[in-house]
Amino acid sequence: MMRRARTPQDRSAQRRATIRRLLAGGGFCALAISLLLVLQSPAGAQDTSVVAPSIAAMPNTLQQPKAPSAFSKNKNGNPLFGPVAPVDAKQPLYLQDDELIYDNEGNRIIARGNVEIYFNNYILLADEVIYDQGANTLSAVGNVTLKEPNGLITRGERITLTDDFRDGFVQSLSVTARDDTRIAAERAIRREGNITEFQNGRFTPCKPQGDMPPLWCISAARVVHDQAAATISYQDAWFELFGVPIIGLPYFQHADPSVKQKSGFLTPSYLNSEDLGFGIETPYYFALAPNYDFTFHPMYLTRQGILWQGDWRHRLSFGSITGMYTVKFAAIDQDASQLPGTAADNERFDGWRGSIETKGRFSLSSWWNFGWDVTLESDDYFRRFYKLDNILQSDRINQVYLTGLSERNYFGAYLYHFGGLMFEDTSVSEGRVHPVIDYNYIFADPILGGELSFNANALSFSRDYSKVEGPGESVMNRVVAEVNWRRRFIDPLGQTFTPFANLRGDIYTLHDVVDPVTLEVIEDEAETRGVASAGLLYAYPFVSNSATGAHVVEPIAQIIARQSSGSQRHLPNEDSRSIVFDDTNLFELDKMSGYDRVETGTRANVGLQYTYQANDGWFARFLAGQSYHLAGDNIYKDPGHVRVEHDGQLDLVPIYSPVSGLETARSDYVFAAYLSPSSIFRTIAQTRFDERDFSLRRADVFGEVKYGPLIAQTTYSYATFDPFSGTRTDQEDIFSVVGLQLTDRWSVLGSLRYDLDAGATIQDAVQLRYADDCFVLTASYTETFIDDPLRQLEEDRTLMLRFELKHLGEFHYKTDALDYFFAENQPGGTP
Repeated sequence: MMRRARTPQDRSAQRRATIRRLLAGGGFCALAISLLLVLQSPAGAQDTSVVAPSIAAMPNTLQQPKAPSAFSKNKNGNPLFGPVAPVDAKQPLYLQDDELIYDNEGNRIIARGNVEIYFNNYILLADEVIYDQGANTLSAVGNVTLKEPNGLITRGERITLTDDFRDGFVQSLSVTARDDTRIAAERAIRREGNITEFQNGRFTPCKPQGDMPPLWCISAARVVHDQAAATISYQDAWFELFGVPIIGLPYFQHADPSVKQKSGFLTPSYLNSEDLGFGIETPYYFALAPNYDFTFHPMYLTRQGILWQGDWRHRLSFGSITGMYTVKFAAIDQDASQLPGTAADNERFDGWRGSIETKGRFSLSSWWNFGWDVTLESDDYFRRFYKLDNILQSDRINQVYLTGLSERNYFGAYLYHFGGLMFEDTSVSEGRVHPVIDYNYIFADPILGGELSFNANALSFSRDYSKVEGPGESVMNRVVAEVNWRRRFIDPLGQTFTPFANLRGDIYTLHDVVDPVTLEVIEDEAETRGVASAGLLYAYPFVSNSATGAHVVEPIAQIIARQSSGSQRHLPNEDSRSIVFDDTNLFELDKMSGYDRVETGTRANVGLQYTYQANDGWFARFLAGQSYHLAGDNIYKDPGHVRVEHDGQLDLVPIYSPVSGLETARSDYVFAAYLSPSSIFRTIAQTRFDERDFSLRRADVFGEVKYGPLIAQTTYSYATFDPFSGTRTDQEDIFSVVGLQLTDRWSVLGSLRYDLDAGATIQDAVQLRYADDCFVLTASYTETFIDDPLRQLEEDRTLMLRFELKHLGEFHYKTDALDYFFAENQPGGTP
């Protein structure tokens, strides 16, 4: 007969008594074992990640995706189908219910009414839990919910498990992960200890919206997860969009997302180009080891053949040395007759063409790093024609480096190779640095009460003139050493005085170098140069505090004295070619960008700075200033020239800008404004005005507005005629970007680059984007109106579609073949 247990009076305390109090002897063991069965059941499966059909799992430690996923990862990182969390059988088990029934005739124990079981941070909720001691099974019936420590929630109407910790089935199954990824099935069976089979299952990461079907899901007659083989397979599957079947797949299989890597096919990509034709790229991923892999991704192009491509990645660790390197190759057996252009021009491209790209970075210790970034290619046009670079590049820079950084010193050694990628580029456009070494050291103890530092630079540089009219291969070696000292004084009035001194010495050895003044060849020569500088920086900040903030008005003056001239105008110039005079270098000791040129004579710099810092975060700073060359040789005047080949002829161009604003005794005026009146708006303006008529010589203005769903950015640039850059007229353009979040899921972004002086659009683009918790769609349309044969730029219109399904990967399609007129317009159209 049945014996009913007495109902406790205090449900909040007594019903949470341990199972040891509620059941005696074998009853406790039986129910404890039964609970463990629940925890080892398919209901305890823990994956929230599923990838696309025939998609390989790649290790996160090595993966370098083309575009980051738009979806967040699980906070705990545990996948839906991952290993079951270990259970500590020594932990106490707690049971709460409305009534507990002992069925001696049926050899059963029944917990009925609001049943709650707690064990190892697992929670089992059900209307009724039945333990059959004869069959060694545990059944949870009615509104069954299993909550796991990692946040996974499994729901079902009935869960039955056997005592061997392996086999069981779930009826009306629903599994919900922490990120709301769901698997629902009519029935789930676990067999052989590691295989779970879902019948009539549906998978979706999309959150439910009432009675509406999910945006997308995958349904299949059978979904089989093999935990030992780490695979998930689908039979009779359909991809559904808003509940409507779209694509049918009789069978497909992919890696269990719980594994870090597994060999297999990755998502294919497509393109359509007038020059390349239709292309399809189907990558295959080789999971060779946990720390290295290889991706083979040939692309078939209907007009050019097969472009063979492969990516090798390797992460290393030897004691304290850790790092990673990659090697990428691309090659094609080129049929020159398929290339655009004339047969004579394309004859040199017939046969094998290709490139190898390798990058590496290694941490040798806590201070030292070693790395490289090198691209070798058969010709300058291969990577551009096959669109292997993310951006259109006009130069190729290869480097190998070793750097060390500690608290007070720095060491850097770099090897460079500079190469031009334009049609008019010759061997003169290429340079080799072998190497350049920088060393900086700051002494720990004060010297004469101030800071003493030592800087050194060594450079070995060569350039090849052999293929043009010139001396052959020129070589320049240079060593620079300098000592700097500075100290700051503040008097009782608040005035600050910062005296400083600099002592510098240079040694040059030259071989077949062109003199920038006489343009004659210096065959073999050694040159020395020394510069001693001393100066004082003075500032007197006037501070006024108000109820709203602090105002600071600060006049600044600086005087720098050097010898009147130095032996440098006949030296080559390789690293001091860029001069931008603005507020950032107004009070610098030397306004040159490198070591090959150094200021001489006496110079004074003056400025007035106003700063306002509001109590509520409002900030504004203005600076106006001017520089005066008082005596000696003004190095910014008459910079010298260098020969540059153009249309088969050698032209002379300045080695740096002769109109930098510093070439006169009184420099141009520089002004700067930094405004941030609120979190909504900020702007930066840097301008330079002519010292004679106050006309605008240069301007860079940036503004940004962020207000609710709106973000807008505008950059305005203006520069006057500069023979160094080759511009014959004033250059004035504006670039604007406007983005608007239309809804929580829809957004639109537009950009425009406009040439104001030419009155023409350079580039415009518009992007429409939809993004929710499980789906991202991006449509981009870009127009480029640049037609510059020297830079291999032609007008171009491109449409790109990209969508990403959470856990399944992304698909993208790009085309420039929009119509017959714009079809041929590819950047760098000629190979």
